[in-house]
Amino acid sequence: MKIHSPFRTALVATLGVGLGILLISGVQTLSTVILYIGTALFLSLGLDPLVTALESRGLPRWCAVLLTILAVLGVFAAVVLIVLPVLIDQISQLVTKISPLLQDGTRTIQNLRDWMTATFPNLAVDEVFAYINDWMARDEWQSTVAGWTEWIGQGVLVVGATVLAGLFGAFIVLVLTIYLTASTPSLKRAVYQLVPASRRDRFIDIADQITDSVGHYVMGQVSLGVINGILSVIYLSIINAPFTAVLAVVAFFFSLIPLVGTLTGSTIIVLACLLPGVGSPGTALAAAIYYLIYMQVEAYFIAPRIMSRAVSVPGAVVVIAALSGGALLGLLGALIAIPVAASILIIYRQVLIPRMNDR
Repeated sequence: MKIHSPFRTALVATLGVGLGILLISGVQTLSTVILYIGTALFLSLGLDPLVTALESRGLPRWCAVLLTILAVLGVFAAVVLIVLPVLIDQISQLVTKISPLLQDGTRTIQNLRDWMTATFPNLAVDEVFAYINDWMARDEWQSTVAGWTEWIGQGVLVVGATVLAGLFGAFIVLVLTIYLTASTPSLKRAVYQLVPASRRDRFIDIADQITDSVGHYVMGQVSLGVINGILSVIYLSIINAPFTAVLAVVAFFFSLIPLVGTLTGSTIIVLACLLPGVGSPGTALAAAIYYLIYMQVEAYFIAPRIMSRAVSVPGAVVVIAALSGGALLGLLGALIAIPVAASILIIYRQVLIPRMNDR
């Protein structure tokens, strides 16, 4: 019997499984780096239409990229410098309104005691509160409070570390976006050289369609967010809604999320208008009516015209793509799911279907 053949087969299979496990663990280890690269690539494709438009006016590539990056950074810096002081002021107002509620805890307990005494005259209210005070004075309660305090402190440290990691990740993404935006043509040429010459023209045509659709989608989604944010700050100021700047920022960022972003942001804004002490039911009703009308106008008039240059995606595909992207990569996955689905549709319509019809 030949023993070496089964041994060699088992050895090769074991090496293959080990290599697969090594690759999977490597991808898991580099998942954060891959996420940074994917985000930067997505943003660079979104900025590419602006760079191309500037190049068409006679500017060199480096100058167009520099102007685009400076313009984007300038807009974000202006938004931060304008909105941040207002955000700090309005958050301070919110804290000021909530603080008396927390400071009046003793009076609230006394009011509760008086109410229980008047409502339940046969109940030994004094004995109940005395038992509660004795229980809170025990060592078990003190250790529980100490545990809660330690847990809250650890939570603050975790939040701080998360914020620092987010800022570091944003800086890395910014650097990668600048590099990828500047080197997009050379990267495309390098990828095109990997395709056989007989199929290169067709590949370049489809690749250009995909990158153009992604770029137009990103710019269109940002435009929708800007429109929603500007209209929100104007209307919320008219109806004297609380924390106007904060709610306008909420409207802008949630509008960047496809499918459910505007609805979610509008719901948060309406609920914020119901906050006791700062809002009112009338203000919340006015905000709800406005956002119901705005969502219809956006869905049937604004979005179709802005997104007319991007690839149209069926509604069912939009829902499936957004849910799948959100489940896999969270907010970022929901943002990039629609252009990825559009790219797959381009390949399906222009590659797969013609190939199947030729058979």
